[in-house]
Amino acid sequence: MQTFALYLAAALSEIAGCFAFWAWLRLDRSPLWLGPGMASLALFAWLLTLSPADHAGRAYAVYGGVYITASVLWMWLAEGRRPDQWDVTGTAICLAGAALILWGPRAA
Repeated sequence: MQTFALYLAAALSEIAGCFAFWAWLRLDRSPLWLGPGMASLALFAWLLTLSPADHAGRAYAVYGGVYITASVLWMWLAEGRRPDQWDVTGTAICLAGAALILWGPRAA
């Protein structure tokens, strides 16, 4: 559970940071959004280094599944667009893949 919370916090930090840039460029918001956005992206990078994965590439791959889940939740909670059956199914598949990558049995 702690591992999932770490990846979820990283995903929320990345989404928030990227959304700050989106808001500035696409929603015509103030450039002042960029400071918190960059801080959020730095927090994301730091959080990802705390992953229990033994290699950076594996940490990034696992994070991908969590990021997809967080993105679909963002679409629903922040943008008001409810996920359809394909969003939910795809998210479940991605999370299963992420779990397999992180916790799959490996030769010592």
